Amino acid sequence: MECKDPAWSGSLTVALRYKLDLRGVQEVSSQKGNTLRAGDYNFFYGKGNGNHQLGTGFFLRHTKASAVQRVEFVIDRMSYIVLRGRLCSIIVLNVHATGEVQSDDSKDSFYEELEQGFYYFPKYNIKNLRGDFNENVGEGEYL
Repeated sequence: MECKDPAWSGSLTVALRYKLDLRGVQEVSSQKGNTLRAGDYNFFYGKGNGNHQLGTGFFLRHTKASAVQRVEFVIDRMSYIVLRGRLCSIIVLNVHATGEVQSDDSKDSFYEELEQGFYYFPKYNIKNLRGDFNENVGEGEYL
């Protein structure tokens, strides 16, 4: 199956322009998860929520496909890909955080899930956390 969705083509264009091997994307909404071919890339994506919103995914260059050990979509807002490295595995967590309008319970639940996902993997692996954290600058409490 070929990836032709215009909403995803912008992310693919960026990956091509900067010659990225891996690009995480957010707000990838679909009824089911899948893997598509998208030019020089494989596009791994999970399903979003019931409203066809949220969802995360990865564009991975075909030449790096043999390094993929596992791709998991934990919840509609979080996924990870495990790549085989020379000395250890490389784990890339891709998230789409809850927005400012969400309840505090929803935010707490998301960040607890993120913490569990991050510490699920052994310390000796390389971990990379990326995504859309929906931060607003200039209002509210500061750390």
